[in-house]
Amino acid sequence: MRVAIMQPYLFPYGGYWRLLTECDTFVLFDCVQFPRRGRVHRCEIAPQTWLTLPLAPAPRAALIRDMTFANNAPALMARQVSRLPWATPRDTALRREVLGLLEAPTGNLVDLLETGLRLVAQALGARATILRSSSLGVSPDLRRQDRVIEIAGRLGATHYLNAPGGRALYDAESFARHGLMLEFLPDYTGDIPSMLRALFERPIDEIAHDIRQSAPGGGMAAEP
Repeated sequence: MRVAIMQPYLFPYGGYWRLLTECDTFVLFDCVQFPRRGRVHRCEIAPQTWLTLPLAPAPRAALIRDMTFANNAPALMARQVSRLPWATPRDTALRREVLGLLEAPTGNLVDLLETGLRLVAQALGARATILRSSSLGVSPDLRRQDRVIEIAGRLGATHYLNAPGGRALYDAESFARHGLMLEFLPDYTGDIPSMLRALFERPIDEIAHDIRQSAPGGGMAAEP
């Protein structure tokens, strides 16, 4: 039983979706501090060009789960989306839902992020169960690797699957002591730097093919 844990991102790049499609349970890591310069509330639609969700002011120590939208977020987002020349086709249900989600953000940030992730995951045929770390009641005193191990253990995982960039963060022996095999995916080799843009410029079966082709059919086990 493979578990993967990632912060919820706004229509992230192809490698994120590959991780989601390779696990059995995908946990949205929303019980950690909101990264103001990260990819939680923004996505790169072209090199160094970002689509950013307008958020209400919050303390620097605010958690991802606590972030909400600015009062004028729908107007600001409608303006941003209108400036994207490729985000105009509303010829599929998925494209209409994605645009509707982006053009009218209200309430809680994670609600929108999870909805977007579920929309695309379903279109890609991903079977992973998606849930939030904040729903598990994990002690805030647990940090970094210990929190990840606790979450995976609570879910009955046998394997913890991670993106390739996390090799320096985790120790395989620590996972093994808790009955978990630590695995890392190899580098993503597909050609989807922006899932949001790909949804409007490419058919979904072509996108799914990219994700499947770049997936190994199994993670690369870390050396104990």
